Amino acid sequence: MGNILLIFLCLGIGMLFQKMAIFPPLSHKILNQFVIYVSVPAIALYFIPEIVITKSLFFPLGIAWIGFGLSYLFFSILQRFLGWSDSLTGCLILTSGLGNTAFVGFPIVEAFFKEEGLKTAIVVDQPGSFVVLTTVAVWVATIYSRKTTDLKTVGKKMISFPPFIFFLIGLGMNVLGFHFYDEIKVVLEKLAGTVTPLSLVSVGMQLHFSRQSKHWGFLGLGLLFKLLITPLFFYVFYVLILNGKGLEVQVSLIQSAMPPMISGAILASMYGLKPKLSNMMVGVGIPLSLITLFLWNLLIQTI
Repeated sequence: MGNILLIFLCLGIGMLFQKMAIFPPLSHKILNQFVIYVSVPAIALYFIPEIVITKSLFFPLGIAWIGFGLSYLFFSILQRFLGWSDSLTGCLILTSGLGNTAFVGFPIVEAFFKEEGLKTAIVVDQPGSFVVLTTVAVWVATIYSRKTTDLKTVGKKMISFPPFIFFLIGLGMNVLGFHFYDEIKVVLEKLAGTVTPLSLVSVGMQLHFSRQSKHWGFLGLGLLFKLLITPLFFYVFYVLILNGKGLEVQVSLIQSAMPPMISGAILASMYGLKPKLSNMMVGVGIPLSLITLFLWNLLIQTI
């Protein structure tokens, strides 16, 4: 479980950097820019050209796409009735609608379901979570940060978003059957590997815990939705309604219970959507999920 140890180490390093004068107050923004302009595009070029989509992938694909739609619907309704600001609503949609299906998801799936489960876990993450992040999540971030629904403005913002550009390039390579040489893939893999440590250090540099913080109630609601309501929805939908069974369904369900995606929090922070809350969703959500994931696995193993 080296990945889990790395998570806490990088968060701790970021929190330590807060106290060190040699790091300017806005240093985290530089890390965010590197992640968005280099690390995440490298992921797109490394994985997207290799994906093979078949009809049998409905269950894992639905986790990210349906899950994000559920988050959008849930928090949009609450905004209408409770009068929330756009920045708060956008933050909760992004952080509660995107799961950490890779860096936390892969080691957890391997621990629960052995190496065979990783085949389904990758499908949940790449054509699922990653594509949602680079497409509709950017659309949501633009709308809720700029308070505009003008298609031209939103479209321009999406097209200029580096991960989306490289997603399109990767998709084009996939369609054309073009693949990088192994030497280039090694470079892309190394660059892609920077996304988690740099993102977590950035999150740690922005984490501030205070008993008087106005964010605790919203944090609790966001994590309740992500760690409990979302997996419960998919359990009812996949198992009780669609009568899904087997390893593919089990892995899909455990992936639906993953904590908030680190890159989703970075996206919310970059767009000014309650940066403190978005980082708290990650900083509190990941440790808490280690408990909830264990409990969900007990139920899932009965399928």
